[in-house]
Order: sequence, then structure tokens, then C-alpha cells
Amino acid sequence: MRTGLEGKTALVTGASRGIGKAIATAFAAEGANVVISSRKQEALDEVAKEITAAHPGARVLAKAAHVGRAEEAAACVDAAVAEFGGLDVLVNNAGTNPYYGPMADIEPAAAAKTVEVNQFAVVQWTQLALKASLAERGGAVVNIASVGGMITEHGIGYYNATKAAVIHLSRQFAMELAPKVRVNCIAPGLVKTHLARALWEPHEAEISKHTPLGRLGEPEDIANAAVFLAGDMSAWMTGQTVVIDGGATIRASLA
Repeated sequence: MRTGLEGKTALVTGASRGIGKAIATAFAAEGANVVISSRKQEALDEVAKEITAAHPGARVLAKAAHVGRAEEAAACVDAAVAEFGGLDVLVNNAGTNPYYGPMADIEPAAAAKTVEVNQFAVVQWTQLALKASLAERGGAVVNIASVGGMITEHGIGYYNATKAAVIHLSRQFAMELAPKVRVNCIAPGLVKTHLARALWEPHEAEISKHTPLGRLGEPEDIANAAVFLAGDMSAWMTGQTVVIDGGATIRASLA
């Protein structure tokens, strides 16, 4: 069964590297028009060149926007509509983690930034996509959360709290927007990205040894799931969170 993404238009936030870049590349490989967004235009232009080199004929629009700034988000969605005539898929992938430590010590500014980027941006960009065309012609929203939103752990508790919110927002939007718009969520485990570098780089071999599937995640592992959730193969699926973690969250039961 084909994914059904050919000719559709997908917008991916946080697409200049890591998981977002991998998702945008995977969508282009399926024949989708791709709008990539992040804060820096130069980085996006490089990604656009890479995608079109790997997939000749791919249509890619690179549009810089700070994910938490309403006017920049609106301009990005408007540019997507102007270029491709509408939106069919939104991937809320952008994330940040400006603080590491106990929640009891987090400063208000760091907390506010984490909520702005990780949590409220999901609401804001979904609202914009709905107004642009999703509410009228239907489509799919894929939100990138984290397995951290389902567990407790030291150091990144506030980040995890915002990812728990993303999981619930996905369920709430799925209920409110059915049947025209499907909303699902991916909860990655530890993936080898720049954002998570401090967590995996010094301990990759040790963490891999204690992960049932024997390795850390790659951005492409998450991209494959995003293609599934955005396309026709998941047509009877909404409000769900797919955990992709190499089995890390079942370690206790395997011990």
C-alpha cells in the first residue's frame, strides 16, 4: 500500500537538523511537497539543497520562523499556502531544553521558553494550519513528544512535563478535530540528535548495551513513523502516541 503522500504538502517545524530534517527528507522521498522551517534561513537553505539533490524533482520551500513567535509562524504558513495552495500535513517537531537540573530550581525565563517552544507552539501552529486549509479539506497532524513525557527522570523533568502536555494535546485535538483531521503523536526514546547530545554522546556504548535492541535511535527511525502517521496507512488511527525507543521503556520487565 502506498503512503498517499505524493502531491500532498507537509510543513515540518524544527527541520534544519535531526529528526525534523529526517522527516522532511522522508516526506520528499514519498513525493510530498515539503515546507521546512526553523530559526535560521541559511541552515534551511542547505537542507533544501540536500533534499533536492537526493530526490531530484522534489519541491521544497525553506522558510525561517521562530516557532514561538505568532507573526513568524503565520508568515510561514502563509508562504506554504502561497507556494503550494494549502497544507495537508503538519509536523510539530521543534523543541528546546534550556535547563538541566531539578524542577525546584528552574528559573521562570527558562520555564517560559520551554513551554513556548515545546508546548504552546503545538497549539499555535495547529491553529494556523487549520485556518489555512486543514479544517476545510482535512489532513493529518503529527506531534513529536518524548518517552520522557511518560516517565520521571533526573535533570530534564520540566522538559518532560512539556512533552507530557504534547501527548495530551494530541489526544485533545484528535477528539476535537475528528473526523476530518487526524492527530497522532510520536514519543521517541534517546535519539542521536544535537539537542540530546549531552545525554547520549558520553555514554553511547553503555546506554546501547542496556537497550533491548542494542543501539540508540537514529532520526530516520522517527521519520519512518512520521510517514506512516501522516499517510494513508494510518487512515483509521487518531489520538494515539507511538513509542519508538528501541525497547528502553520495557527494560524493567526484561531484567
